[in-house]
Amino acid sequence: MALILQIETSTTSCSVALAENGNVLSVKEMNERNIHASHITLFIGEVLKCSGRTMSDLDAVAVSKGPGSYTGLRIGVSAAKGLCYALDIPLVAVSTLQAMAAGLIGRFSEQEVLLCPMIDARRMEVYTAIFDQHLTEISPVEAKIIDPESFSNVLASNTVVFFGDGAEKCQDILGTSNHAVFVTDFFNSAIHFSGIAFEKYNAQQFEDIAYFEPYYLKDFLVAKPKSKLS
Repeated sequence: MALILQIETSTTSCSVALAENGNVLSVKEMNERNIHASHITLFIGEVLKCSGRTMSDLDAVAVSKGPGSYTGLRIGVSAAKGLCYALDIPLVAVSTLQAMAAGLIGRFSEQEVLLCPMIDARRMEVYTAIFDQHLTEISPVEAKIIDPESFSNVLASNTVVFFGDGAEKCQDILGTSNHAVFVTDFFNSAIHFSGIAFEKYNAQQFEDIAYFEPYYLKDFLVAKPKSKLS
């Protein structure tokens, strides 16, 4: 038996779920910018209360590790690490992009497609990867600037489903291919990685709580303020 608290804060979505043996018991989430810090602990308390469980019942905490929003990832991972340290339970980290693919795979179970989750970065850049319907990584995680030639080799012989908060801005460029499919109603959720987290828990694929850091993919850039003229 494994009762796992799951935290997803890598994008605009702030999502917390409680799952037992990979089956979701409760979820609390909101897709809105800049609410993670103020809502994450409230959501944790609510999913536990809704399921009639307490912190002491938890066997592990799973967190979406990135890539994604620098601030969002730090909030989610900090909350997860704090709980694991205080409760002396293991930390499970799940690839955000793989979790996204897991969350969409059911919609295309009757079709032969590749899944391309996209997380919005700057301008025409996205964090992305390509997965098959077994969640095997076909194209590695990367920060990719989208142009008319992007994914041309894959699209030549495969139907590719593009989704996530970075996909919409790419539709005009990539949508010219007959093999490109866009899903516009997808948002990240902690329920998406229930199966992955449970598998990792059973395999004891745990992180070092003291040293684990989110997978930012790119360095966080801080704009320098312009010097004021005296």
